[in-house]
Amino acid sequence: MKEKFYIETLGCPKNINDSEYAAGILLENGYQEVDSPDEADFIIVNTCGFIEDAKKESIDKIFEMAERKNGSAKLVVSGCLAQRYGEELSKELPEADCFIGVEQYANIANILGKIDKESDSTDQNRVFTDSCNMDYLEKTIRRYKGIPYTSTIKIAEGCNNRCSYCAIPFIRGKYRSKRMEDIIAEAKELSKAGCKELILIAQDVAYYGKDLYGKYMLPELLKELVKVDGIKWIRLMYCYDDRITDELIEVIANEEKICKYIDIPIQHGSDKVLKEMHRNSNNKSIRDVISRLRNKIPDIAIRTTMIVGFPGESHEDFQDLLDLVEDMKFNRMGAFMYSKEEGTVAGNRVDQIDETTKEQRLDALMRRQIDISLNNNKKFIGKVMEVMVDSIEQDEYINGIKQISYLGRTRYDAPEIDNGVIFTSFSELIPGDIVKVEILDAFDYDLVGQHIVQ
Repeated sequence: MKEKFYIETLGCPKNINDSEYAAGILLENGYQEVDSPDEADFIIVNTCGFIEDAKKESIDKIFEMAERKNGSAKLVVSGCLAQRYGEELSKELPEADCFIGVEQYANIANILGKIDKESDSTDQNRVFTDSCNMDYLEKTIRRYKGIPYTSTIKIAEGCNNRCSYCAIPFIRGKYRSKRMEDIIAEAKELSKAGCKELILIAQDVAYYGKDLYGKYMLPELLKELVKVDGIKWIRLMYCYDDRITDELIEVIANEEKICKYIDIPIQHGSDKVLKEMHRNSNNKSIRDVISRLRNKIPDIAIRTTMIVGFPGESHEDFQDLLDLVEDMKFNRMGAFMYSKEEGTVAGNRVDQIDETTKEQRLDALMRRQIDISLNNNKKFIGKVMEVMVDSIEQDEYINGIKQISYLGRTRYDAPEIDNGVIFTSFSELIPGDIVKVEILDAFDYDLVGQHIVQ
């Protein structure tokens, strides 16, 4: 009888990619995937170790899954937390049977076979966290649940940036681009499986190709991806502003399949804080790249992420951040409080900001963004927009005719993190359908509309 596995994934889309690859390898090696940890012979928790809250969530999930183990079931901790703290956790978490780092998914079937045979594992032989600096090569076809109408493609692993607050280079190693032919092959496989939206991800998407080809190759990659039949939308996430070239902007502007959307993790608006974060940008360069993008692509949606409460952040620094957000009027913005990470330059600083101040600043920043978001959304009222269906919400009968409510997104919104469009239709639609919707109303982070049947 086939041994069964269950994967619980925490953290960012990069972890979701890793879980899909791990599942693909296990399926190729004769394992069976199940939908509940209660049925599994192997419960795998793919953890996040980026910030303190994510670590706590991962530890809580490990304990939760340990309580759900049945009989001889094994608990496997994988991902960033295992990569960074595997040796330590193996001593403190006897509930887990082994720890697998981010570079060991290619060996996951062998590892599970090993721990299955060794009922008396020691700390030394249950931690698998080898070097993170191998070439980034594809090991297998990913496993998709259902039709992957929207899917990420991880085009690189690791990071060469040394931001003073970030532990990712310690966890995932140096930047390694995936070969272009491997990315194209993966995109074609996704298209065959029903994918319509490709979301390009990496720690720094705009850096793609520099290590392999000697220059930034994202524009060339995009020109190849738009040729893949069946793909309708291509979305760019995590593009550092100092690597957004005029060539890249031209490609986004000229290629219909590329969503007029870009995610730029700016992080702050104060020159002093940006310098202390070891970022390569400043307030002026940020404003310049946004101006270049909007001049060339007037309707582009710019998403960003900000950090409040970085060590030494003064009232004046925070005001610079507020001013940048007010002036740039980002279409989409997320923000989080600085998290002190051990081993980082910022984590060793003595001028840490207290939690109350961080919370107050986060609240003030997001209140400012809510007004900006609402005003941006109101501009869409009365327009007809392309919307991709994400889910079926409910149905009701009006004068004997069934009307269905759906949740979807425009080209200007990434799944799960951005705005949604709540709309009604008399048609039977499925996730992945792209339809025309007239926008009737707007709220802080959502639009409301009606399907226009043509």
